[in-house]
This record gives sequence, C-alpha cells and structure tokens, in this order.
Amino acid sequence: MNLLLFAGTGDGRILAERLATLPLELTVSVATEYGHELLLGLPDACRVTVGRLDEAGMRELIDETACAVVVDATHPYAAQASATIRLAAESTGTEYMRLVRRTGGDADAVYVESAKAAAKSLMNGDGNILLTIGSKNLDAFTIIPGFADRVFPRVLPMEESLRECIRLRYRRSHIIAMQGPFGAELNLALMRQYHIRHLVTKDGGATGGFPEKMRAAAEAGVRTVVIGRPAREEGLDVDGIVAQIRQRLEHA
Repeated sequence: MNLLLFAGTGDGRILAERLATLPLELTVSVATEYGHELLLGLPDACRVTVGRLDEAGMRELIDETACAVVVDATHPYAAQASATIRLAAESTGTEYMRLVRRTGGDADAVYVESAKAAAKSLMNGDGNILLTIGSKNLDAFTIIPGFADRVFPRVLPMEESLRECIRLRYRRSHIIAMQGPFGAELNLALMRQYHIRHLVTKDGGATGGFPEKMRAAAEAGVRTVVIGRPAREEGLDVDGIVAQIRQRLEHA
C-alpha cells in the first residue's frame, strides 16, 4: 500500500514516525526546508519531497506515488493548503484523511477571528505585545500606534521570516527568532524580559505549545488574545489515523 503524507509540523513528524513502522510505501511532502528539517532521522525507506505545490502539482505527486490514501497533516491554520490538498485528492479519486489537533481553549482569553481583529483589539491599549503567530500576518499589527517600540514578534529562525519582520519595520532588537514549542518557563522568562502586557497567539493545541503559553501568561498577568482556528475541522488524531491505516492493511 502506498501512502502520501503532507506534513511540515511537529504533528506531521510524529505521524510519519508512526506510519514508518507499518508495511507500506510512505512518501512525505513538505513545503519548506524547515519542514524537511523536522523529518530528519526518518527511516531511509521514507521518501521526502520538498517544495510548495499548487493543486496541479499535488495531483501529479498523487499520480506519481500511486497512493491509496492522502493524509493531510499540515498546520491547523493553513486552511488554503488543506483545501487544495482535499481538492487534489478528490479530483484523483484518492481517499483523503485529515489530521486534527485537539484544541486547547482557555476561558480567560479573548478570542478573535483574525489577525486584523486581534490588532484592532489592541489599538487602544498600552504596554508591550508579544506576537507568537508566525510571520504571515505581521503586517496586521503595524496599525498599532508605536508598534515598532511596543511589539515583539517571535518567529521561526528562517531568512524569509526575518526578511518579513525587517520589511515591515519591526525593530531588529525586538525580533525573537526561535524554534518551538517552548516550555512555560521560557515563555514566562521572555514575557518578563520584555515587559510584555499582551500576548497574541493561535490555538496550536498541545503540540504547538498552547497550554504552556497560557500558563506563562497567567503567571505573568499578561492579557491573552487568541486568533481562533479558521473553522471547526472533521478528522482524526495521530492514533486514529494510524488505527485506520492498520485496518486497511489488514484487509488489503
């Protein structure tokens, strides 16, 4: 049985490791070199492809691998990527499975629907702001008065992330380039180091370090603004997907 896994996150790495123990031909597709780094150490029998694909490219890869199942383990906020993977699978008549992280909702946080809404909620406040949302939506926060002095973006240590921060005129001394997830202690230390009053984050679940961020914010007395997931997704967790694939192998 051939299986194609679209990954690029810590969840994808965990799932790839589990699937690699099964008697199947596994191909893992990631969009970036960072995603590739997360897969280092997988068995040599696992084929890894690197590069961003549009729907046509995904269809081509599905046909090339002759896979029976496509598993989408992309980031829970990568709504467009998931939609494209699903379309590619449907158009080729290939079974599609979605890996879904459990949410880590927190009653004390302020939930908003987008980065723009998060930025607007901070327009009339004061104090420093820690952004832990990646680099794609940093432009939304440049509307905040004095953003260059107040906002500290925490991004992956990748050239494209740093370029985006600099392009938007965030202070170089405010850019925190680190690869997570992080423990509550480190989150707390950063909040105290930079006198953070507001945290903007996404609900990345346990794998994305969301509970640790929330614990640190609570201890530091930091107000938290959470950008909600694009939509409630139907799917399976790692154990559920592995169980489904095992079942198919047993009945193959």
